[in-house]
Amino acid sequence: MRLTVFFTLLTLSLTIAAADCDQDKPFGYCTRTSRTDAASIYQMYGGGCYTYPIPKDFAGKVVVLKSNGQDMRKTIEDAIENSENNIIVLDGSNGDFVVSSNVEIITNDKTLLGINHARIRTQWYVTDDIRRALNAAGVPSMSTNGGGGTLPNGHMVREEAEYNTRKMIIEMTGDHQERYRESGILSLRGCKNIIIRNIVFVGPGSIDVGGNDLISCVRGTKNCWIDHCEFMDGMDGNFDITSMSDFITVSWCKFSYTEHSYMHQNTNLVGYSDRETTGFLNITYAFNWWGTGCKQRMPMGRAGRIHMLNNYYSSTTASNCINPRVNSEFLIEGNYFETGVKHYYSQNGATAVTWTTDNYIAEAKQLPASIAYTVTVPYDYAVAPVADVPAMVKAKAGATLFDNVCLSK
Repeated sequence: MRLTVFFTLLTLSLTIAAADCDQDKPFGYCTRTSRTDAASIYQMYGGGCYTYPIPKDFAGKVVVLKSNGQDMRKTIEDAIENSENNIIVLDGSNGDFVVSSNVEIITNDKTLLGINHARIRTQWYVTDDIRRALNAAGVPSMSTNGGGGTLPNGHMVREEAEYNTRKMIIEMTGDHQERYRESGILSLRGCKNIIIRNIVFVGPGSIDVGGNDLISCVRGTKNCWIDHCEFMDGMDGNFDITSMSDFITVSWCKFSYTEHSYMHQNTNLVGYSDRETTGFLNITYAFNWWGTGCKQRMPMGRAGRIHMLNNYYSSTTASNCINPRVNSEFLIEGNYFETGVKHYYSQNGATAVTWTTDNYIAEAKQLPASIAYTVTVPYDYAVAPVADVPAMVKAKAGATLFDNVCLSK
């Protein structure tokens, strides 16, 4: 049965015009320090500015990077960690920034802005030869829960598919140290007050090797705003948030996988396991687009309180989109599930889920049910009309800001 749900007069007071949804400023959980207290405001400012051009009074606090065609990992890391740099601008006019492994960020109060179609991509990628060899070995039909063995480098792997994948890559590449598994881009460790905007992150292709994510927030990273970015082909995940990280907003971002991905297209994980400590992982996902190739975890969440606001789902390969898990609380409202998205929701062990009547599911047989108490969030917001979500998100999500910038000499 096709279910078309629009707002009633009772909810019109919460709606805003589509043109007003992209506020171009931090909002949601990144602007708070409590999951329940509305007075717990956090002044989210990053390096002091999060738009472009940068005002003149930031002279001496801004560094502009361009690709040199070589491994840029150390250059990017040094620029971010330098205490004199508040704002790091990645200018894509010389082409992609290539990184050999994760750039580790262990700092506070920084803004990363992309201009001129800035893209950061991993140096290693899943080749056609690797995909053909894995297919010939029958890896797609192998277990991801049991089996395994000891790799040629002595490491024990407990899952059959991962074991055979890693063994095959070692034999094909000679990389016994398995450095390729470090093919991620940014790892935020214990950071606070970080803004990342308008950057495209391109990974090596998803593959079941227990490798790095494109971006990860770990070790209690707090008060971050990730806005208008695009994530594709993360090795393990596109963007995972775990390990007591907290008060994070992910807005106007696009997630996808291309033909470079092989298996394990699990895009966004919140909470690393059922043992994740409760009381953290307060996250806002607003106006994001889960598109081509995404299969699971959009997001999957444990332990946290997660607000899903006006997101758009178009991945027809999805086996599970929104997935509340153990100890989690979800508020799900104004999201749009496109025709062809058949597996839009499941929950297992959630503490509470509020599924509001303004979600739209093109191919729903029945609407998901709310469970337990009503989940609320401690900040003001407005819900866009769900009918406007597809056009609005498709037009604006991803790295759509600051295009064709001319830098002054």
